[in-house]
Amino acid sequence: MALDDASFTFEQGEFVALLGPSGCGKTTLLRIVAGLTGRTSGTVRIGGRDVNGPYGDYGFVFQAPGLMPWRSVLDNVLFPMEILKRNDAAARKRARDLLTLVGLEAFERARPHQLSGGMQQRVSLCRALIHEPKLLLMDEPFGALDELTRLDMNDLLLDVRKKTGAAVLFVTHSISEAVYLGDKVLVFSRRPARVALEIRPDLGSNRHRGMRFDEAFAQAQREAGEALGVITPHDTTTHTTAPRAQEAHP
Repeated sequence: MALDDASFTFEQGEFVALLGPSGCGKTTLLRIVAGLTGRTSGTVRIGGRDVNGPYGDYGFVFQAPGLMPWRSVLDNVLFPMEILKRNDAAARKRARDLLTLVGLEAFERARPHQLSGGMQQRVSLCRALIHEPKLLLMDEPFGALDELTRLDMNDLLLDVRKKTGAAVLFVTHSISEAVYLGDKVLVFSRRPARVALEIRPDLGSNRHRGMRFDEAFAQAQREAGEALGVITPHDTTTHTTAPRAQEAHP
């Protein structure tokens, strides 16, 4: 059994980070929410509707971009619209608008092999958003990127989420990434997964990298680390010793 008690709710436009150890069932949970994997018990409701199979109102971004190497950037983004038989002028305009939003407007004719890993993942994000889904499911999409690119992608994702209004379920193994991105962080136990802790980082809506050094950020990381069992309360205790004045001799 991959999941035990994974009950939670989220609102339209909310960013929910799913944080937990490898193999605990986070990806399975995303696939159940998407209707791609059946469940043995429980219910999933999106917008008041029971999810019992695949539906069209979500976008999925995987760790690997999965771009088709023989297609241009623009055509990769438009692929879902071809499947939906909606690849018209309006779709092409939206694709170009999304590429502009992620800073790739000059690369619409490029092939995937001509792009860096971070750029490929931006294309994948545009492809997931092209049909204007209300829910974006992201399965550790930045895990293979270097740290600086990952920071850039975190900021880009927050900007895209704000401009599209999509709700986001975001799987990650990174405590700092979960805290920085999430309006709500759900910390999962080891398999079979259950929600061990829910954290709402006190960071506000306008986030920036400097927040990573704030006490509120550190506190949320400590709470998540303790729930995961990677740190203990003793590890986060600061011990100080009062300085002694040197005795003066006449």
